[in-house]
This record gives sequence, C-alpha cells and structure tokens, in this order.
Amino acid sequence: MTCLLVQRPRLILIGVGCRGLTGEQAGMLGRCRLMVGDPRHLALVEKMAAEKLAITPLAPALERIRLALANGDVGVLASGDPLFFGIGRRLLKEFGEARLVVLPALSTMQEACARFKLPWDDLETVSLHGRKALHAPGLLLAGEKTFVFTDRHNTPAHLARQLVDYLELIGADDLLARCRVHVAENLGTEAERLFSGTLLEAAGQDFAELNVLIVTRPGAEDGNGPVFGITEEEIAHSRGLITKDEVRAVTLHALRLPSTGVLWDLGAGSGSISVAAARLHPGLTVFAVDCTAEAFANVKRNIRRFGCYNVVPVLGEATAVLSTLPDPDRVFIGGSGGRLGEIIAQTAGRLPAGGRLVINGITGKTVAEAPECMAAHGLRVELTRMQIERTTYPETEPGKVLNPITVMTGRK
Repeated sequence: MTCLLVQRPRLILIGVGCRGLTGEQAGMLGRCRLMVGDPRHLALVEKMAAEKLAITPLAPALERIRLALANGDVGVLASGDPLFFGIGRRLLKEFGEARLVVLPALSTMQEACARFKLPWDDLETVSLHGRKALHAPGLLLAGEKTFVFTDRHNTPAHLARQLVDYLELIGADDLLARCRVHVAENLGTEAERLFSGTLLEAAGQDFAELNVLIVTRPGAEDGNGPVFGITEEEIAHSRGLITKDEVRAVTLHALRLPSTGVLWDLGAGSGSISVAAARLHPGLTVFAVDCTAEAFANVKRNIRRFGCYNVVPVLGEATAVLSTLPDPDRVFIGGSGGRLGEIIAQTAGRLPAGGRLVINGITGKTVAEAPECMAAHGLRVELTRMQIERTTYPETEPGKVLNPITVMTGRK
C-alpha cells in the first residue's frame, strides 16, 4: 500500500524589503492562486497569473483568503517584517500558525536606523498607525530613543508640534533645544528622503505620507533614580506640603494602578503621587491638577527632574477643569480647597466599573465627610488609619511622630 501525503494549501506571508522581492519569495508567490496586498506591493507581482486583491478593507479580504485557501496557496504581501507591528499578528489569529509561512525582509525600523546610523537595540517602539494617542509626548519621550509608526493623522510634523507644546508647558527649554527628530520618507524608492532636525524644524515641515519617525532626547536629570522609593527630600515641594513617604506608599497600593489608562491627581501639590505613579507605570497618563501657581511650578520641576513626561500639569480649580479631562480609571484627592463634596460628585460618576477613588484625610471634617459622600455616590468605602513614627538607631535625636492620617478608598 502506498500512502500519499497531500500538503494543505499554505498562506504565504511575504515581507517586501527596500530592494523588492527575493528569488525565494518570488518563487513561492508564483505558486499562489490569490495574492493580497496594497497597490504598491501588488505592482511587484502584476505579471504573475494569480488573481490580485487589495488588502483593504481588511474584513472582506480575510474572508476571500479563507475561501481561496480551499483551492490552493494564497500570498499576502506586506512591508518589511510583517510580524513586527504588521499584518502577521492578525493572520496568525485568523488562520493559525500551522498553515502560515513567513518570509520576512528587514523591518522598516532596521532600514531607517541603518540610514541614520542609530543603534536600535535600546529603542522604544510606538505604533500610532490608525490609533489615537491620549498624550503622545508621554509615549514619544518614554525612552531616549523612540521609533514611531505614523499615519496621515499622526504625521511627524503634527507629533513634533505636540512635543513642542508639551515641553514649553513644563518649561523644559533645554530638552526642547536638544531633542532631535529623524524622518525616513518613501524608504527604498526613488523618492526616498531623510530628514534630521529639531522639533521646531520638524513641526514646520511637510512629509510624504509614507514615512517613519525616530525621536531622540537626552536623559533626564534623575532618570536613573529608583522606580519606587523617591523621598520627600528629593521631590521639589513648598512649606512641607507633600504626601509623606510612608503615606505615599500606602496610597499607591490603595489606588491599584493599571499599567495604562488615566489617573487624576487632584490637589496635586508637589506632584509626589503623580511622579511616583508615572514612574511605576510609564503607560499611564497622569493629570496633576492644582489651583496654585506655586504647586504648578513644583509639579513641572519634578516632571523635568525625574523624566515623567506622562504627567500633564493642569493649573486650575478641580471643579472647573475636570470636564476638560478624559475619564479617569483612578482618582487621588490630596486637596480639595473646601469643595470636597463637589469634587467627589463630579468624580464618582465618571469612574468605570472597577475604578477607584482614594482620599487622604488629616482633619476630622474630611474623615467624616469623605466616606459618607463617596457612599452616597455609589462607592464601596474602606478606611485605613495610619500613625507613623520615625526613629533612628542608635537614637541620636528624639523620634518624630507624624500626624495621623486616614486613607479612604472608594471602589466603583
């Protein structure tokens, strides 16, 4: 008896490089019954006999691929390495790894870094292609080198302008002068163009739609400090108005911060909670709100010192500015200016299921009012009372007893 092994039709995923198709890639595509890609890539295979299909809109293209695989191999063409922020992830999800064959080229990131002679092993990578960024500077300044996939809305010029506006807001004049933008347009084509310049120069440029962006910045003053455990002495503050180290640790634990999303720090003061949260979770966007110019200046100084560019300082009364902010996942109220009830009312209704509101109370009035108000707005409330005493060993001076504080947590 002779057994014949029949190979299932394969989905051939081709990464097209700057120099076009390799011989191996062309040979595998030559056996396909259907080829799918954008017009730029399909032009490379126009003389092959297979049926051609645009990859957008994606949903009907995936259905056509599924039907065509019943009768033979199907080729999909994409740029560079299609498993690097490309169509490869979606095809694996739709069709599984068993029938997928991947022949990648150098990624667009590798090609761009080679052009600009930038090592890329320490590169942060951000995709804004088809995505809306809540606070783009927090993403683009997270590392000292960041590679960005752009699109027609998130253009290099538009992103550079956002960076300029943010760095001017936080008073980071040195960073604004020393940041550099590198844009590679139409890589591998006759229209290829390379641009390197300052943020202000990039903001005034027109770039081709097909481009990638690299942003470089110098390191922050204390960018290599501890991720968790920055002390009161290290954080700029005024007149002792800062959440004490031990209380800050308990507060962050009570907030149970997500890795991404939005934190409101209301009555931010020095911004110590904002800075600690931002360093713990670089993907979090933190809005540090305070109504005093002194606190606003301290928050900005701490952003610059610790490189917490995912913190957005907001000057104004909380009740006046909250309507302008995106809905929060977590809220911390460190100060209310006597309008605690109003702030809780505005906040509780905008928290999602599972969201948390944390309030630190020192005065008896706050400790009495806050839990009642949180409960009245549908939050489940837990209280933790803290008494902190600081001593040294050996005791060279009397110990210090801090004011008692109550950490009040409301859960949606």
